Amino acid sequence: MRLLVMGCGGIGGVTTALLAESGHDVTTYTTNAEIADAIERGGIELRGDGSSGVRNVRARVVREVPPERFDVVLLCTQPPQVEEAARAALPALTDDGAMVCFQNGLCEARVAAIIGGHRTVGAVVAWGAAMLAPGVYERTADGGFALGAHGKSNLSDTQRLGPIANVLEVIGPVELTDNLAGKRWSKLAINAAISALGTIGGDRLGALLQHRFVRRLALEIMTECVLVARAEGVRLEKVSGTVDLDWLALTTEEKSMTGSPSLVAKHAMLLAVGFRFRRMRSSMLAAIERGRTPAVDFLNGEVCERGRAAGIATPMNDAARAFVWEIARGARKSSLDSLRELTPKASRLRSDENA
Repeated sequence: MRLLVMGCGGIGGVTTALLAESGHDVTTYTTNAEIADAIERGGIELRGDGSSGVRNVRARVVREVPPERFDVVLLCTQPPQVEEAARAALPALTDDGAMVCFQNGLCEARVAAIIGGHRTVGAVVAWGAAMLAPGVYERTADGGFALGAHGKSNLSDTQRLGPIANVLEVIGPVELTDNLAGKRWSKLAINAAISALGTIGGDRLGALLQHRFVRRLALEIMTECVLVARAEGVRLEKVSGTVDLDWLALTTEEKSMTGSPSLVAKHAMLLAVGFRFRRMRSSMLAAIERGRTPAVDFLNGEVCERGRAAGIATPMNDAARAFVWEIARGARKSSLDSLRELTPKASRLRSDENA
């Protein structure tokens, strides 16, 4: 199986390194000359993957999509670049090949419009990675994937994904699912909270979730996501052993409480999540620092737009989206103080929505 990885940021770099190290025929594509130069000179420097020290992995890197044909294209760009990447890679995809969306958010529909739904696969990523410098990558959290076909799927669809799952097993355990939407929405709820709050707070997840008010912000953001997903008829599912979003979402009573046994349990769960992914840093913040477009419109923005269509207020996601764009435009700094400002602003938005 010939593999083409589109994008060589944190996830793309670690994916390429582990596939190449395992002997797979993999090529990675990047438009970033510094990254390409670094990999050509010294290979991919990989840290934090359960091994002691640092290791270098030789991998083939290209700056233009090659004229060859590939059986599987792994789309590892940020969401704002996924459609461009799919169009660029389409001529290199074999007739019976597949593109796999590694992005957070709900990107499968966008890719399916370009290559066809029958060739579109979703991989919900339940592990973390970061690019520390061009060609230098750190795996920040362990985990695997939930792999599913786009749209309505059945057992034959999931069985057809077996060869792709076998390839990805070198990165982490792969679960085949016939409810990709349920997995996607659960991950979207988590990402809308931790990626946006990580961007606004400017710190790693473990440090931020030590603060009770940050955990409360996360609960509010995730609750809005769950309500919108339910309105769309989505049956939420856990992703690789992560939290049960249906349980974690705040009830009507809990929204007006400052303390209760159920709230204590939910805060404890977020503390556990913060510990497990303590080294994880927001990919949106990394994108902003590199001068790239943050994916907030594909995360919180997706929830806001779909919420409006369903008649569900999403004041926390609206406020978080606005704050991230202010940071991207240089009108606001990432800091804990910015997160503190988010609470009263969201409360005012909520009051306006309910007026």
